[in-house]
Amino acid sequence: MSEREPIHEPAVPLIDEESAWVHEAADRFEHATAQELLGWALDRFHPRMAISAAGGLDGMVLIDMAWRINPGVRVFTLDTGRLPRETYSLFEDIRERYGIQVEFEFPDRLEVARLVQQHGPNLMYRSVDLRVACCEIRKVEPLKRKLATLDAWVAGLRREQWRTRKNIAKVELDRNHGGIVKLNPLADWTLDRVRGYIDEHDVPCHELFDKGFTSIGCEPCTRAVPSGEPERAGRWWWELDTDKECGIHCSVQLLGTKSDGEREAERAGVREEAS
Repeated sequence: MSEREPIHEPAVPLIDEESAWVHEAADRFEHATAQELLGWALDRFHPRMAISAAGGLDGMVLIDMAWRINPGVRVFTLDTGRLPRETYSLFEDIRERYGIQVEFEFPDRLEVARLVQQHGPNLMYRSVDLRVACCEIRKVEPLKRKLATLDAWVAGLRREQWRTRKNIAKVELDRNHGGIVKLNPLADWTLDRVRGYIDEHDVPCHELFDKGFTSIGCEPCTRAVPSGEPERAGRWWWELDTDKECGIHCSVQLLGTKSDGEREAERAGVREEAS
């Protein structure tokens, strides 16, 4: 019998709400630079840490920064099956510029098939709950599977992006994903600062930003926005009274009308119907 490979132990034990070091790290890096936080995180968590990238400017800044610190940095994306053509072109640019092979995570084929067969391919336009069910299968569940293999992940969230993100910390405990660490190195950055970094370092950018887009998601759920509108106004633009979230970073709520518990029960009902 051949000797078994040793089971890999996480670099850092999984943590819970009682773990004070996460809060201490958040305080320590609140006024540090994004590069300082990334350097610390790469030293502590690599290779069991990855940057989440969907094509946004923020994610590209993080990739460029991290690559300059450690060229072996890992990057992953959620391929929902409905991404714009330009998004795939950007991932090819990442491969050519940085030598990074983006790790693609896909939804469960059978779950997608059941949902589409039951509700049609453009179900997202008919109700918030159907849209959330689509996000759940195509994005939320694949993310859970990916993060189950990591000790930490990096996101390009900024506090000024939307009301649901105004209180994010630079170092967080991700309670929704097994208590791993979530890093938001650009939390205190402005969009102008992000663009300034991109111009200074000639960072590859998504082609749709030149066509009036300010946030990139699935093709059916993203549009360009007029000048002066909030960054995420083009996401699920037909929903006038919801948080502009898919459930990956923040809960999805119908503002002022239903509790999270009530909405979760409704989403569970939609998923049951689809199965």
